[in-house]
Amino acid sequence: VATRVEIVFPQGATRVWLPIPSVDSAYQKTIDNAWSGNAPTAKIVYDGKYGAGMLYAEWPTAEQNPVVELYSRVATRDHAVDFSARRRSVEKLAPEQRAFYTGSTEHMPTDGIVKKTAQDVTQGARTDYDKAKAIYEWIVENTYRDPKTRGCGVGDIKTMLETGNLGGKCADLNALYVGLARAVGLPARDVYGVRVAKSQFGYRSLGAGTANITRAQHCRAEVYLAGFGWVPVDPADVRKVVLEEKAQPTTLSDPLVQAVRPKLFGAWEMNWLAFNTANDFALPNSKGGKLTFFMYPQAETAAGRVDSLDPDNFKYTMTAKELNT
Repeated sequence: VATRVEIVFPQGATRVWLPIPSVDSAYQKTIDNAWSGNAPTAKIVYDGKYGAGMLYAEWPTAEQNPVVELYSRVATRDHAVDFSARRRSVEKLAPEQRAFYTGSTEHMPTDGIVKKTAQDVTQGARTDYDKAKAIYEWIVENTYRDPKTRGCGVGDIKTMLETGNLGGKCADLNALYVGLARAVGLPARDVYGVRVAKSQFGYRSLGAGTANITRAQHCRAEVYLAGFGWVPVDPADVRKVVLEEKAQPTTLSDPLVQAVRPKLFGAWEMNWLAFNTANDFALPNSKGGKLTFFMYPQAETAAGRVDSLDPDNFKYTMTAKELNT
């Protein structure tokens, strides 16, 4: 995956942060990262709380055309959990890990309306698996993908529930899953990344249509279940199939939707790579506020943080090439 960034209107010192694949697991391994450009300072740094890696580049005031290019090579394989058999070898969460992944953040509270909704949704669910599945089904049934949402959404789950507007995109719908899970004591986390290839399962909407993946960012979610470990889920993509798979929006009763709905609780197709699991965190050496999530390139000039969704002021491209080994 190659990411090229150009700052169109530099003012004063310019800084750029590009997410790198920071999730090493059974389904993804980072091979290497390299970069080029005209930045006097460029290095890989990590967030101390989430371990989110990034290429940090900085230019002095004199540079009128800041450019940086990042190249990441990653190996992925499809990821699925077999719910028919618990595994004794699954690594258990330490108490501090469980506390971390059931805790609240600024945009993801676990009390008030979030907790009440989660308790209502999971009423009658006996096991953690039952609770996790009930939340998944509730998200699929009650939310919708809103094509008017900028980027991947903002992930403000409290406002979603208070207003009753359960529309949004992946960073909204899957954040709602994570928040509801945490509110009933299930460790859960968002995983932020980007689609890098077409889907091999015949779903046009669940893959990158071309090698240009500049707008293919996608957030998924995981929930930890004893005996199974971190379980992949993606209720937002069920709603994406409803909205985008056909020429006109379809419904949950469509056979195409019914085929994918059960699969996205417990499995991910890895035509996607994961960057990180960071929520509500500060970029190193940044003068701006915290990011709700780190899935897009970020930049700052003397005028402040540049809007990463504004192509007229923040010019970047991402391309992907599949290397079969």
